[in-house]
Amino acid sequence: MNYEELIGLKNKVVVITGAASGIGLETSKLFSSVGCQVIMLDINSETGTTAAKEIEANGGKATFLQCDVTSNEACKSVVEAIESDYQNIDVLFNNAGVIRRQNTVEHSEEDWDLVLDVSLKSVFLLSKYIIPLMAKNGGGSIINTGSGWGLKGGDNAVSYCAAKAGVVNISKAMAIDHGKDNIRVNCICPGDTDTPLLRSEAEQLKLDEKEFLVASGVDRPLRRIGTPEDIAKGVLYLASDMSAWVSGTTLVVDGGGLA
Repeated sequence: MNYEELIGLKNKVVVITGAASGIGLETSKLFSSVGCQVIMLDINSETGTTAAKEIEANGGKATFLQCDVTSNEACKSVVEAIESDYQNIDVLFNNAGVIRRQNTVEHSEEDWDLVLDVSLKSVFLLSKYIIPLMAKNGGGSIINTGSGWGLKGGDNAVSYCAAKAGVVNISKAMAIDHGKDNIRVNCICPGDTDTPLLRSEAEQLKLDEKEFLVASGVDRPLRRIGTPEDIAKGVLYLASDMSAWVSGTTLVVDGGGLA
């Protein structure tokens, strides 16, 4: 079996948000390893530029563009720049997200807006400008990062739960609307994954980081938390020709945590 043909992503243009660290970075590395041109978007210019240079040094094709994914103008401008350079976008991975570990009473309006804007509004904005380009060029694949907490509630994370539930359902709505243009839209829902985002939760909750990470995995059937690579492989599947008839679905990658 020719796995390169099965994956079908060689020379495809892939846009990844939140690409400077964690799941976004590992997904950028994986997609570059199968021959994609990866466009890495993040608000952190220094870290993102360094990450793209490292991918290129290892033989991959990666370009970093700074983008505030909560800004309509920034998203529109970055898509126009990508179209000018590459003419098309084949895959969009809407992955940017933040979390604030607070309940409804404790939550500030400012933090609520931040979480919803970065984690949900960004999906809308990038998709708004990329979908017409995909449609013009015969289709594409969009993958949005949800969460296990987009499918069930979680403690002291009210805005994050709201945002990720929105990501789950916007993915379904987009799949319905744009299937006629041969655009597949799916949602990947990670469980606790060893990323800077998860480690920041320990600090927010004033817990020991090591103990927090262990506790996050101990009750799962596979007895560990996820790695960014675990999630990146799921994203690769949803972007590739292996999932050519998969759209509007939610792929849970959580070590059995929701079982």
